[in-house]
Formats: sequence, C-alpha cells, structure tokens
Amino acid sequence: MTPEHLRDAAGLAAVFGFFAMAWLGWAQEGPPKSWVKYLAAGSILSILVAIGGGLLLWRHWSDGTVFDDATGPRFGIIVGIEFAAAAIGSGLLAWRRRGDLIAAWIAFVVGVHLFPVAVVLEIPAVHLVAALITIAAVAAVPLAKAKGLKTSAVVGPLTGTVLLATAAASLIDALTR
Repeated sequence: MTPEHLRDAAGLAAVFGFFAMAWLGWAQEGPPKSWVKYLAAGSILSILVAIGGGLLLWRHWSDGTVFDDATGPRFGIIVGIEFAAAAIGSGLLAWRRRGDLIAAWIAFVVGVHLFPVAVVLEIPAVHLVAALITIAAVAAVPLAKAKGLKTSAVVGPLTGTVLLATAAASLIDALTR
C-alpha cells in the first residue's frame, strides 16, 4: 500500500476495514453453514482493523495528507458518482425483480470507482484492489449460479477478503513508520 503519508495509510485501514466488515456481513445472507464462523471471524477482525486505523488516523489527524483543496473535491465527485451508480443500478435491478444481483452490482461499482480513487490518492497499489474487486463482482454471478448460492454469499467473502487484506496491510504500514 504505502501511501506517502501515515495519516492516509491509517485512513485506508479504517475505511477498508469498515467496508470489509460490511461485505463479510452481507455474505452471511445465505452462505453454506460451514462458512458462517469464518465470515463472523473475518467481520470481527475487520472491525478491529478499522478501529485500529481509526484511532491512528485520529492521533495523526494534523499530520500530512494527500488531501488538499484540489484532491478533496475530486475525491468527493468520484464517491458521489459511485453512490449514484450503485443506487440507480440497484433500483433498476430491484424494479426488474433481479435483487439477487444487487450485491454483485455494488461490488462492481466499488471496484470500478477504486481505479480513479487510486489516482487521486496517489496509491498505485489500490489499482490491484480495484481489479480484484471488479473481477470478483463479475465472477460471482456465474459462480453463485453454478454452486446454487446467493450472489451475496459469493461476492461478499471475495470483496471482504480483498478489503480486509488491504486494510491490514495499510494498518501494519502505518504502525511501522
């Protein structure tokens, strides 16, 4: 990961840790029984990483960051487009009675939005995270169908694991500076 600033590494750990917990939680919508304990453990670990990143972020809030007068608005626009695309697509899927695809759609939007986020935040390694989540979103639909699982039970662990690994690496990076 290695963002230039410790504060940004801590922020990445906090945000990705939180969303890893959310994805691993969403995966519990209908997974095989044998997965539940691993999903729960991943959710707990994710929130611990998020808390660690959040505390470190708070402690270093006044330190340097990539966010400035130009970066902040660009980041906001990217996130705004992400939220709009996720909401509109989810609404259309629900309207078409394809709610089973909403988790994959949202993961796809998250993955795609991380490509410009990587550029704005100047963290090239986030491109790998973006690619892995985008691939997971696309692969989850046929994989879930082939295995007779809910799409969320497939895309959730894949996306959550990528985010947790990234969050943990970011936290370790921030703690070892």
